[in-house]
Amino acid sequence: MSVARVTEISSTSPESFEHAIQQGIARAAKTLRQVKSAWIKEQRVEVQAGAP
Repeated sequence: MSVARVTEISSTSPESFEHAIQQGIARAAKTLRQVKSAWIKEQRVEVQAGAP
């Protein structure tokens, strides 16, 4: 029998979406054992003065 645990992680980066994802997974891996996969639920961008 397999057991899975789902943990929600929120991460940001001023550089890129990819960097935010990498930071979030790296941080989660410090406290969670056997991180095997990640599902990216949504991505948002903050717009200031008409530019991202």
